[in-house]
Amino acid sequence: MKNKTFDLTFIILSIIVALFGAIIGMQLITSLGITPNTSIIGALIAMLIARIPMQLFYKYRSLENQNLVQTTISAATFGAANSLLIPVGIPYVMGMPELIVPMLVGAGVALLIDTFILYKVFDTKLFSADEVWPPGVATAEALKAGDEGGAKAKFLGLGIIGGMIGSHFGISMSAFGVAFIGNIWALTMFGLGLLLRGYSVPLFGVDLSAYYIPHGMMIGAGMIALLQFILVLLRSKKQNIKKILQDENHENTRNEKDIQMGFGLGYILYVIGAIVVAMMAGIIGDMPIWQVILFVLFAAFAALASEIIVGIAAMHSGWFPAFAVTLISLIIGMLLGFPPVALALLTGYTAATGPAFADLGYDFKTGVIIRKGASIEQELFGRRQQLKSALIGFGVAMVMVSLFANNFFAKDLVPPVDRTYAITIESGLTGNVGMLLLLWAIPGAIIQLIGGPKRQMGILLATGLLIINPIAGWAVMAGILIRTIVLKVKGPEAENTMYTTAAGFIAGDAIYSFFSSIWKVK
Repeated sequence: MKNKTFDLTFIILSIIVALFGAIIGMQLITSLGITPNTSIIGALIAMLIARIPMQLFYKYRSLENQNLVQTTISAATFGAANSLLIPVGIPYVMGMPELIVPMLVGAGVALLIDTFILYKVFDTKLFSADEVWPPGVATAEALKAGDEGGAKAKFLGLGIIGGMIGSHFGISMSAFGVAFIGNIWALTMFGLGLLLRGYSVPLFGVDLSAYYIPHGMMIGAGMIALLQFILVLLRSKKQNIKKILQDENHENTRNEKDIQMGFGLGYILYVIGAIVVAMMAGIIGDMPIWQVILFVLFAAFAALASEIIVGIAAMHSGWFPAFAVTLISLIIGMLLGFPPVALALLTGYTAATGPAFADLGYDFKTGVIIRKGASIEQELFGRRQQLKSALIGFGVAMVMVSLFANNFFAKDLVPPVDRTYAITIESGLTGNVGMLLLLWAIPGAIIQLIGGPKRQMGILLATGLLIINPIAGWAVMAGILIRTIVLKVKGPEAENTMYTTAAGFIAGDAIYSFFSSIWKVK
């Protein structure tokens, strides 16, 4: 039966839902500047299909197949919007239409490398399947509740209703729900960052962004996080592999060789991709050879660092600061003295990585929950099936963006973030930006060092500082407080109910955001 999953009818349905996801993603990223989480929508579609009384649709009663459908639509949505349309919109906004094709090729290559790396490193000690990956939990709970019914469906349903009501009144119910299930240290720092960014001007009369405080702290925390990754790899060579790669209650399905293969080969592939982009764009002849080499090496490093930092934030909080991390790479590129054309390519190449890494991580987390109790071989097989579904989604996304990007641009529909990148490149850096980044990198590095690789306190604090959403900060803090009180009163046995309800909050927020976004576009 396993070998028959990807038959012609299944592939056709996957392509259809991927087309839907890609269209929604492109429409919303250009109209509203956001990309909704379509995993829950994909899960609902799969559940509805499973209930069609025809033999052709019986296979969709399987949770595994429903999970494959949601993986496809999710990959198509984020792939088309975040990983492809944002990068190709940068040269258009900058008045360099001749760079659109090279940028599309580069973004497509970066997207595929991004996917390869996540596939190799998911469920290692660095990106464990035992971590939160909140949207993945929400999707899995929705699928399980639809299949099992009973108390689980009741608590999930109540959570979804609560999530939709809270979202209607402007409360970030995803942030509230994550606080019930995530690492308290990491989420406390995330909430603190959100509150500091939201109220720094009225309380202290200081715009944190004007002094590059969030950017500098992310650079410092990010560098320490990368060093912590390297130390884990070095330590694994001296100690017993099981002790390094096995948590107390979770045995990882990937080992340190997969980490080395993923990040090592991934960096080499990013270098090759950067060379291809540089050649297609013609910047090799316009820049000194030393600067071309520096551009290629830094573009590859920025792409790799982006997906690591974005992946860490997504894994712990369900938020991924892809825009901010890309902006940081752009600022560093400007400090390195790259010309505008090279900066546009660097920004697009970096922007293409991260979102797909985070989104596919959510989907893999959904699969892990659904396959709970499976052997390592069965888990890896299921993950390979999800990879195939994701590649269908990404393939459709590439085709759709290549066919319709110019149609959007002709109507002046461009992702709003692209105008921010373009303005930054065209205006240049003034004053002592480099000194400010270095200054604020120090506390970011210290906090990340104190928290260690498990808590990721520096990364999560910087993530919060980069996002203007104080309501989400209050939601996180309220969720942590309620979680602490409930566990104190009810004891550990209340965890499962809280977990399911929290997943409902996240799912309700995603559903409300999705449909309200479509309504706003109309």
